[in-house]
Amino acid sequence: MEPLIDTSITTASSGSAPVVEIFNLGKFYRTGFWMNQKIESLKSCTLTVSQGETFGLLGQNGAGKTTLLKTLLGIVKPTSGRALLLGRPLGDRTVKQRVGYLPENPYFYDYLTGWEFLQFVAGLFQIPASVQRQRIPHLLDLVGLTQTTAVKQQLRQYSKGMLQRIGMAQALINNPEVVFLDEPMSGLDPMGRYQMREIILSLKSQGKTIFFNSHILSDVEKICDRVGILAKGELICIGAIDQLLGNTETYHVQGKGGHLNILKKWIPDLEVDNDLWYGHLEGDPQDFFAKVSLTGGQLISMNLAKPTLEEFFMQQLEERGIYSSS
Repeated sequence: MEPLIDTSITTASSGSAPVVEIFNLGKFYRTGFWMNQKIESLKSCTLTVSQGETFGLLGQNGAGKTTLLKTLLGIVKPTSGRALLLGRPLGDRTVKQRVGYLPENPYFYDYLTGWEFLQFVAGLFQIPASVQRQRIPHLLDLVGLTQTTAVKQQLRQYSKGMLQRIGMAQALINNPEVVFLDEPMSGLDPMGRYQMREIILSLKSQGKTIFFNSHILSDVEKICDRVGILAKGELICIGAIDQLLGNTETYHVQGKGGHLNILKKWIPDLEVDNDLWYGHLEGDPQDFFAKVSLTGGQLISMNLAKPTLEEFFMQQLEERGIYSSS
């Protein structure tokens, strides 16, 4: 079977060349009857993504994630700043041959079968028929679609999850060096999400550069080398997940009895459910254990816990007044 990656493409390392370079990129739209209202979709975004890196862009709906991705692809023109993709200015036609793209809501020709659609896309890239005959079955297998389904079933008969899979196949049909995915887990059931994660990890192991947007932070945490959080058009933080989450460790404790007012000094997020209390411990575990005993309480469990990417994400939005948990 033909390998998905061209062996001439080197695997990323710490000294890898930048694939995406963004310098103070901005984009605004004018709306209203007189076009006198200005909406900033991107505000002075600066970012570098290296070859072989898997980068996840996080943000709420309307944060500007899709606008940034479409700007990099040359679909949307920036208002200010500049960017390079594979070392070339945005919109360079030669670069588009080396890029794969899966939109969030892809539109396909409904009356084509999956196989015909992939042949059509391959034709746009001028991929020889002999290569297509090897590559299309391989891609169908990779995304979990059978050849029988792809040959016989029209796209209008595909489910949302199946369309997402065929969309991923078309994004890889040209064996791209960099793959842009806009909400690739959208519409997939748990098995589909798992398979999509495995596809992305497979591409990652081959040295592909992957840039994707997602709302599903648990998936991002498992896949990405680095992430960036976009809020109201601004990149408010960028870094490796371990770097952002830090090495801070806390304990999740559960017990019953004791003096709750005293326990709240140790467990600020203390919650009570019938006779049980639980929350995250702040302070020395040994001192806490002694204090629980002195107040007549009983510690049932104490488990080491680390902050999740979702918790970090919500914290960043709260600190900037974008989201309130109250």
